[in-house]
Amino acid sequence: MLPLLAALLVASALPVAAQAQAGVPGYAERYATLCAACHGAQGVSTLANTPSLAGQPSFYAITQLFLYRDGRRDSGPMTAIAKPMTDDDLRGFADVIGKLAPAAPAPAGPPDAPRLARGAALAQRLHCLGCHGSQGEGARQVPRLAGQREDYLQLAMRGFRAGTRVGYQPAMSEAMAGVAPDELDDLAHFLARLPVAQP
Repeated sequence: MLPLLAALLVASALPVAAQAQAGVPGYAERYATLCAACHGAQGVSTLANTPSLAGQPSFYAITQLFLYRDGRRDSGPMTAIAKPMTDDDLRGFADVIGKLAPAAPAPAGPPDAPRLARGAALAQRLHCLGCHGSQGEGARQVPRLAGQREDYLQLAMRGFRAGTRVGYQPAMSEAMAGVAPDELDDLAHFLARLPVAQP
């Protein structure tokens, strides 16, 4: 699937440019109309269990949109939004998301030192930052964790643990399989408070 997504990124560049010349609303405007209400105008979500998109790699964004459109991920609203998207749409929205500057949402509460320590130890044991970047910055098809909402991280990891969130590879489900629910909460508490470094 990754070669297909890479092909989408390259092959649809010319049609998107042609749309702009024809006066079709650009994808930045379409993001503001379609996405900003939930994910924030600058990609920083203020809605519970709704991910922040700021700083996410465009390749990760197009992958997730593809999974929603293909029916491999299901969240109700996102599935309905992605289903009619063309390949040009996937690339256009992913390009906009990839250009949103990394930013941290308002924390859910003050940091809890014991939970941070437990979360950091678990992140090291599970090699989280080996895949997601030494600062949680993400890369290509791997999402940014630094600056993500704590409640959304909990939701995502619980989904992987339960096998209800299906991705394009089993790595996350395998990593979460033996982790206790309270450990997941500590891990989310730690990851959500990673300093947000600019690229």
